[in-house]
Amino acid sequence: MSFQYNKLRGRIVEIFGSQAKFADVVGQSEQIITAKLSGRSSFTQDNIITWSRALNIDQNEIGNYFFTQKLSNS
Repeated sequence: MSFQYNKLRGRIVEIFGSQAKFADVVGQSEQIITAKLSGRSSFTQDNIITWSRALNIDQNEIGNYFFTQKLSNS
């Protein structure tokens, strides 16, 4: 199962203006942020909590940002 992170990307830009600034705040490299948002690297529970707090994502909304499934082309 794969997920899409368009809403999460949008929130990062809305709050921080760039992935680079967001990376600084959450203490990860921009490369790690990009890998996670592109699905090349998985999110840990700690990542989800840290990112949600930094982005002011309500606990009830986490699923909308981190667990939206990609639609298949079949």
